[in-house]
Amino acid sequence: MTASPENTAPPTDSRDDGERPEIRTEYKFSHVTTQRYLPTPGKAPGWPFAEIGHWKMDVNGTAGDWLRELRDWRREHLTRIGYDDANYKRPELQWAQRNFVHAQMMIEDRYFYDAAVGKYTVDRYLDDLEERFGGLDSVLLWYIYPNIGIDDRNQFDLIHDLPGGVEGIRGVVADFHRRGVKVFLPTMPWDNGTREQGEADWLAIARLVKETGADGINGDTYNGVPRAFFDACDALGRPVVVQPESTISAEEHLIWNVQSWGKKVPADVIPSVAKFKWLEPRHMINYENRWGRDRSNDLQYIFFNGVGYNAWENIWGIWNQFTPRDAATLRRIAAVERKFAPLMVSMDWQPYAATLQAGVFASRFPGDGMTLWNIVNRNEYEVDGEQIAVDHIEGTRYFDAWNGVALQPRLADGKATLTTTLEGKGYGAVLALEAGTQDPDLEAFLELMKGFARTPLQSLSNQWKSIPQTLVEIARTAPVAKAPESMVAIPAGEFDFVVGGIEIEGQTWEGVDFQYPWENSARRGHRRRMQMRAFHIDRTPVTNEQFKRFIDQSGYRPRDSHNFLRHWVEGAPAAGWENKPVTWVSIEDARAYARWAGKRLPHEWEWQYAAQGNDGRAYPWGNAWNAAAVPAPNRGRRLLPPADVDAHPAGASTFGVLDLVGNVWQWTDEYFDSHTRAAVLRGGSAYRPQTSHWYFPQAYRLDQHGKYLLMAPCKDRSGSVGFRCVVDAE
Repeated sequence: MTASPENTAPPTDSRDDGERPEIRTEYKFSHVTTQRYLPTPGKAPGWPFAEIGHWKMDVNGTAGDWLRELRDWRREHLTRIGYDDANYKRPELQWAQRNFVHAQMMIEDRYFYDAAVGKYTVDRYLDDLEERFGGLDSVLLWYIYPNIGIDDRNQFDLIHDLPGGVEGIRGVVADFHRRGVKVFLPTMPWDNGTREQGEADWLAIARLVKETGADGINGDTYNGVPRAFFDACDALGRPVVVQPESTISAEEHLIWNVQSWGKKVPADVIPSVAKFKWLEPRHMINYENRWGRDRSNDLQYIFFNGVGYNAWENIWGIWNQFTPRDAATLRRIAAVERKFAPLMVSMDWQPYAATLQAGVFASRFPGDGMTLWNIVNRNEYEVDGEQIAVDHIEGTRYFDAWNGVALQPRLADGKATLTTTLEGKGYGAVLALEAGTQDPDLEAFLELMKGFARTPLQSLSNQWKSIPQTLVEIARTAPVAKAPESMVAIPAGEFDFVVGGIEIEGQTWEGVDFQYPWENSARRGHRRRMQMRAFHIDRTPVTNEQFKRFIDQSGYRPRDSHNFLRHWVEGAPAAGWENKPVTWVSIEDARAYARWAGKRLPHEWEWQYAAQGNDGRAYPWGNAWNAAAVPAPNRGRRLLPPADVDAHPAGASTFGVLDLVGNVWQWTDEYFDSHTRAAVLRGGSAYRPQTSHWYFPQAYRLDQHGKYLLMAPCKDRSGSVGFRCVVDAE
């Protein structure tokens, strides 16, 4: 969109007209201030009090000078970047200015998709969030990482492999729109190791935006989404809000990135001000703290700045749920910000408005006929009494917008002094309505807030807990004394089962990886001395030839057939593929084959015992890597045919089991919790896409496994995942 000349000037500060008062505390903000957050008012004490003496800082006494100098800095800074606010005035993009509660949603979340019936359940997903913290304004549909790189499907291929494909997601977007929720799709610049798309990323995602009816683009790892994405969508007649994951670094991006995420806010006594919110008060920030267990500092920051939150709880299949206290806090903050959304983007926003109590801070958001003060108590204790004194205009009415009651001010010397109670680490909101200003919805809003206030936030638990996982049962087979054809007998014995997950993120937090039946929570590392029963295991993974026999004899056809045996040609393996491991089969397909064959999938510890024996070796053949024992790694952008299952006899385990590592991953156990299903994959594959450390990592060592998120067979099937079976022994 081309800006008209009158829209090209940077915002001005009318309050700076006229004579300027003397500066008592000089800040001299640099034009190269590049951090996420502005320096706070007050001068930090010198050594030895720099880290322990913030209580000495006089915010009220220096905020005026701070504000005047920052207005000068803002005017200069916007000039330096050639600022044009035209995109913030575009009606089709202004919804971003009301986008207070956003969530990155894993497409695999069981509240969003019901695998049992094969249907999207948008209402169930949204109803849960409305019940717990007041619902969403926008959602990011996340369907790429962490599974991308398991095979050569690129970021754009994966949306086509979701249930119903692009048309299915168009229906999902419509369901979100029906509930008033805007939808973002993701793009990531680091995906250059999988299948080449053949066109620029911005053209590919713009087409998907148009086809699905999405409203925005989230730029994963971008420090500002490039203008090309914005323009590509405009060119297709589908204007979008672009939203970078990381803080904008090239500040000109503020012109078309009308919102962004925020991260890593300081937890100092004095709350921080977001630089980009200060530069452009209409710029919406959704603050993100994905691993946060206590979000009180996050929530005070967003309320003080009048910005939004990324209510992200399902993080790559690791559930990090809001505590009851944080959820109730977000509900109340969102209610205030949604009600007074025009004030939250006031061009005359004033952080660090004067307060009367130590450790209490306020932001002033003025508008037409009304002003709102958002107040945060940084103290751990309750603060009661007079909180702020404001200039009084005859006929102005005052309300405690946080607790839903009218306020009776103490009037003296042209000031209205207002009293309320702030919980420890709590909040307040004071509304001033000038004479003649009417708000027909105010009474209903105050009743809502009064109802919330009946439950003090401090009465709610702030204790975080992980959610339990359950192992999907694998029924034992009829016992067999002698190993069937093409199987190897594995004797009973004691076994030290030692394994750990290789998920890229999650560190060693509780909830990462899997929860084995003997553990009380999920964690990355696992160890158990096990008494193993005897069993028989396939000498090799199931081959295409064997699977073809199953299809022919059983007539098996999966209900969800997308990508099923995608590598076959006219219903059969291609010539020369008969003895290669079958792939493009889901865990459900593998179970169906096993049932037909009178077998079952192995538990992970059975697979590892058959591969490792009793000596804890790192690889099936020993402790040193042997490149001759596995297929050559494939570092190209396209999958190559896997090796024949018996092509590398040097890779045999001590029991004689073949093709355990480095050819194709192998299905074993499945675990689930209330939000996520995931499979344990063993053995790794030959496919190793390059250019990024974000691709699905390999696990060749026998003390490592992969965690593969499950959604539906159409998406779960992969050209790098096969399986082998076991039979129980007498």
